[in-house]
Amino acid sequence: MTDFVRHIPLSWRRGAKLLPLYLAAAFGLLFLIGPLLVIVPVSFSPAQYLTFPPTGFSLQWYERFFSRPEWMDSVWVSIQVATLSMILTSVLGLLASLSLVRGRFRGKTLVYAVILSPMIVPVIVTALGTFFFFSRLGLVGTVLAIAIGHTIVALPIVVIIVSATLQGFDERVEQAAISLGASPVTAFRRVTLPMIAPGIVSGALFAFLTSFDELIIPLFLGGPETQTLAVRIWNSVLLEIEPTIAAVSSFLIAVALLVLILAGLLGRARGHSQPAAGATETGGN
Repeated sequence: MTDFVRHIPLSWRRGAKLLPLYLAAAFGLLFLIGPLLVIVPVSFSPAQYLTFPPTGFSLQWYERFFSRPEWMDSVWVSIQVATLSMILTSVLGLLASLSLVRGRFRGKTLVYAVILSPMIVPVIVTALGTFFFFSRLGLVGTVLAIAIGHTIVALPIVVIIVSATLQGFDERVEQAAISLGASPVTAFRRVTLPMIAPGIVSGALFAFLTSFDELIIPLFLGGPETQTLAVRIWNSVLLEIEPTIAAVSSFLIAVALLVLILAGLLGRARGHSQPAAGATETGGN
């Protein structure tokens, strides 16, 4: 038996030891994508009710989704909210990241913890706080209120991504531009900003996706004329169950996949730009 084990290739023995890990990873992956394997086929069902597996193929529920004004209005509201939230989050996230990465001041750890706190605090607590705040200002039911609420939730994600990008940026490149006569603002705008742009855009995309899919804050801050797509799905589930919901959910999945693909491409571009900058600096030396 011992001789038999010795003749087994080492790679096979290592693979056998890692087999439980591979099985656990496969089970976890199946658990995560399982709902997608159900909801997407259901959206193409010709039946008049939710059924799995589908009995045929039909695009009627997508046609109903794209042809009904209430669904399209919600898509437009979601795009407005997500775009405004993305812009606010990107600007605030960049400024906060610059202060946290390059700043030298007391209490930096506390400031960083406060910025990241929306990731720890339940979203419903944030929604309640923003509701009472905006109700005093008379802004409940507006796109601006929802966008600001989403900015609070998405800001930690942008700060983490942009801070990581800034930490990987060699400040000597910017200092070299300043030593050659450029002002600090010009050096940042012409040198630093283009090099960290992939990280900023990646953070902006994740902020857009976070806002586009978020439900709790629009439930508190939205109104009859400002129902986001997530709120419209929620109300539809409460009032009626039809495969149109599956088509809308598949649409959200497609948007999420598109954003993740773009973020991945930008991540690769960021990875290629940093070695190029290092090679330029080495060549200059």
